[in-house]
Amino acid sequence: MQRLTCFLSGRVQGVGMRYTVHDLARNHPVSGFVENLDDGRVRIVIEGPPDVLNQLLDRLLEIAPGHIHQLDRFQSQASGEFQQFVIRR
Repeated sequence: MQRLTCFLSGRVQGVGMRYTVHDLARNHPVSGFVENLDDGRVRIVIEGPPDVLNQLLDRLLEIAPGHIHQLDRFQSQASGEFQQFVIRR
């Protein structure tokens, strides 16, 4: 299991990005959260099998290319602290 902390930049707030990420995540064996940040970015913290995490993010980039200008990914060990994938603020 792996954890990815991702930051989406671009036109990612006010366009349903958190709900899009949530919809993608609920169809995969992952847990974590997605939230808007005060600086206009969206943060995704997601845990699951590495191949599934990459597939999910690749799919997100496919369906929202006009909104996401940059996707920064930071990999770490999964903590297992999340029970499901949720939307925060």
